[in-house]
Amino acid sequence: MKFKKLLTSAVCIAAIYSCHEDGEIPKDPVVNTEVNFQYKTSIKVGGEGASEISAYDAISKKLFTVNVESNQVSVHNISNLDAPLVESPIDLAAFGSPNSVAVYDGKLAIAVEADPKQNPGKILVYDTSDHLLLNQYTVGALPDMVTFSKDGTLIISANEGEPNDDYTNDPLGTISIIDLSDDSVTTLDFTSFNGEEANLEAQGFRVFGPGATLAQDVEPEYVAVSDDSSTAWVSLQENNGMAKVNLISKTIEAIYPFGFKDYSVPGNEIDASDKDGVTALKNWPVLGIYQPDAITSVNIGGTDYIFSANEGDARDYGGYSEEVRVDDLTLDESAYPVAGDFLNEVNLGRLKTTTTLGDIDNDNDVDQIYSYGARSFSVWSSNGNLLYDSGHSIATETLAATPSRFNDADKRSDDKGAEPEAVDVLNIGNERYILFVGLERNDQVLVYDVTNPTAPKFLDILSHNGDEAPEGLLIIEAEDSPNGKDILVVSNEDSGTVSFYENIQ
Repeated sequence: MKFKKLLTSAVCIAAIYSCHEDGEIPKDPVVNTEVNFQYKTSIKVGGEGASEISAYDAISKKLFTVNVESNQVSVHNISNLDAPLVESPIDLAAFGSPNSVAVYDGKLAIAVEADPKQNPGKILVYDTSDHLLLNQYTVGALPDMVTFSKDGTLIISANEGEPNDDYTNDPLGTISIIDLSDDSVTTLDFTSFNGEEANLEAQGFRVFGPGATLAQDVEPEYVAVSDDSSTAWVSLQENNGMAKVNLISKTIEAIYPFGFKDYSVPGNEIDASDKDGVTALKNWPVLGIYQPDAITSVNIGGTDYIFSANEGDARDYGGYSEEVRVDDLTLDESAYPVAGDFLNEVNLGRLKTTTTLGDIDNDNDVDQIYSYGARSFSVWSSNGNLLYDSGHSIATETLAATPSRFNDADKRSDDKGAEPEAVDVLNIGNERYILFVGLERNDQVLVYDVTNPTAPKFLDILSHNGDEAPEGLLIIEAEDSPNGKDILVVSNEDSGTVSFYENIQ
């Protein structure tokens, strides 16, 4: 009996299982947490603007992709990833222009902006199998992103509420919550925060549209939902902050300003010029405005973490523009001595900056230079505290491995660098977490291990010739994927392509 028990234990160890005291082998093996994503295939959706955001239905094995070029949602059956099949698109010409898609349990939600986009938009819900319209809901102006709660009971949309080009019509930025149990729509605005501008701005929030209240000025961009479907976080990109939404009470609980990133600190070096003839990272007396685009939430070890792609974005309209270059500024000579030659185009002269920040003492010169975005990804707590920023990791890794693509061949060094646009996280058996960061200008996706969210480790760079400007990332986990492997789906806006990468481990 003793020998038999020892033998059983040996079999357990050899099979890489964890054994009970009685020597029995548990039913569930240890999860293989290795990752090795390799390019699989691509589909051509159309021309520029034809492929922005994709959603996948595990039931029908269909991929739904926003096609702005044609006012459609393109449909592909990817049951066989080696030979995806084109199906009839969903025509949205009668409703407006699509911006985002999401899928849950056989239902496809599409965010559609009106014409003009300052009017209320719609969320349309279709059956994923026969593409029949099941319902339509009126939401706020310019629904830019839509998602389901994790339990599928709610649909949440971030309604950006952008002004018209003359900046004479600036609708409220809002967040809509559609309760599928009774088809009710609750559209939340930020009017309760009007009057708090000074306090929020002191912490790095921005309210700066001409004549706009805070409620008009906020532009909800992207939504992340907690695993328990009780909370949503919404990025407010132009405003440099994030809203926290209670999905149970359907209220906006807080606005969290993101503050600024200091490029003079070691580890935060940037290339600030596209005219200096070199690709070199240096420290500069400049602050970056985080301004994240996509965000995603992940619960690791019982704690919620928010990952953000800090793209940056300026307001540049016919009726109002904040965007200038540093060499258009008058700099305070005590902060930026003439000897530093900061206005030279090979130094900071070419860097894109804003007219809305920097004159701290109101004497008509700039005491602090700001730039758009943070050229990084960040990790935030559920209450908006910065837990980690990737510093110059994106620039360092792309410059080392793919120098010809660095900051879009150096053409974007003066603007926002590689422009981190999209993020998604693969959860492998609650044991390992892999972050994917889409770089819009570099046409690449960076891969990091974020199992320890405050100490990410760089793993790899993914790219495919012909793909340009990754706009959306989507993880299809192995249990739902058409081939039983984890799949990364990359939707590329400029090239109109969607590419698939599979984890071959």
